[in-house]
Amino acid sequence: MSQYDLVVIGAGSGGVRAARMAASFGARVAVVEDRYLGGTCVNVGCVPKKLYVYGSSFSESIRDAAGYGWDTSVNGFDWNRLRDNKVKEISRLNGIYDRLLEGSGAELVNGRGSIIDSNTVKVGERLLSTKRILIATGGWPRQPEMPGIELTKTSNEIFDLETLPKRILVVGGGYIAVEFAGIFAGLGVETTLSYRGPNLLKEFDREIVNQLIEEMKQKGVNVRLDHRLFGFERINDGIRVDHSGHEDDELIVDEVLMAVGRVPNTFGLGLENTQVTTRDDGTVEVFENFQTNDPSIYAVGDVTGSVALTPVALAEGMALAKHLFDGAESASVDYDLIPTTIFSQPNIGTLGLSEDEVASRGLHAQVFVSRFKPMKHALSGRQEQSIFKLIVDAESNKILGLHMLAPDAGEILQGFAVALKAGATKADFDRTIGIHPTAAEEFVTMREPTRVIGA
Repeated sequence: MSQYDLVVIGAGSGGVRAARMAASFGARVAVVEDRYLGGTCVNVGCVPKKLYVYGSSFSESIRDAAGYGWDTSVNGFDWNRLRDNKVKEISRLNGIYDRLLEGSGAELVNGRGSIIDSNTVKVGERLLSTKRILIATGGWPRQPEMPGIELTKTSNEIFDLETLPKRILVVGGGYIAVEFAGIFAGLGVETTLSYRGPNLLKEFDREIVNQLIEEMKQKGVNVRLDHRLFGFERINDGIRVDHSGHEDDELIVDEVLMAVGRVPNTFGLGLENTQVTTRDDGTVEVFENFQTNDPSIYAVGDVTGSVALTPVALAEGMALAKHLFDGAESASVDYDLIPTTIFSQPNIGTLGLSEDEVASRGLHAQVFVSRFKPMKHALSGRQEQSIFKLIVDAESNKILGLHMLAPDAGEILQGFAVALKAGATKADFDRTIGIHPTAAEEFVTMREPTRVIGA
């Protein structure tokens, strides 16, 4: 039986970071993975998704070029080339992860890991004995029970379709649904986005999201809110969607993407053989220093119900390795003011509290809003709007929230996130000289509040 200081189950962002760092601190580490190196983000998440966002945005860029004097036309799009080039890039990244693990001294064990007891992991016929186990298995797409669900795809399969559909239905109201609706519309697919609730992206600032919905509609996405689906049926020319109550509006598509949330990837993990406890939604409960209810088992990343972002999993894996093997007093991670970008088209960037959150907390704040057409579209002719918003505490002058709808929002937001973490106030923004002409300068040139909350 092989002996280790740490066995990590899951070679995604958090698991690989924890394994690499633990090995660099002298621990004997094994990483168990049955699917692919790099986890969801590298293989079926943020990396391929952003490559497809880039690919889909060229259709607009080519059309916009006419306003700048270019004689251009879109003569076709080769889905197979985009898909296959994506596969090559992901394979390259898989290789990088493999080399990083090998270089750190951690051992990669291919196969599905199952916990036999608090100090033993089984992979195939092999038993790994270890002082500690780290669960870093991430999440898995949720598939609701309804007739014809087997006809649909999830985000695991949608990147590798054999052919580009002419018509697609995207179901969901979160990151994945919104981003893929923009991707397929940009690639020329007749795209319908269906969500059962009244609002997309419920946790984000409503003014920003409402403008995004208008932009999506302008880009050809048929956005249907309060739209209930009851099943799917294969017919000769595609998939018929059962959306009872809309009988006069037959909906037939070639593909359906179900993007209705994710569940913790703990199937077959063997948690029943341990003292590990889970919440009602299946996420693994962790307590101080990411320790589960079982003293020798830890968990990080999406499987814990933490903030489902790759950089958060990386931070958790790093903190845990330092605590367990490098003498750090605790495995603490600061979850305050985490910047987030949705790679919609245009992007949403958000940091801190939304207006609704400020109001619900009874805070007194000033709201500064700037709406404008991006300079690029002064000549392109595109009627696209950007919104930049600051929410400022009226007493302390501290910035409570910073939100934007704009191209390259993520690139803009990162620097402002550093400023807010350092405690920047509205006065600090006001005395900062802007870079002209840029969109980002809007954040340092807003002088008069648009409205007041809690006055």
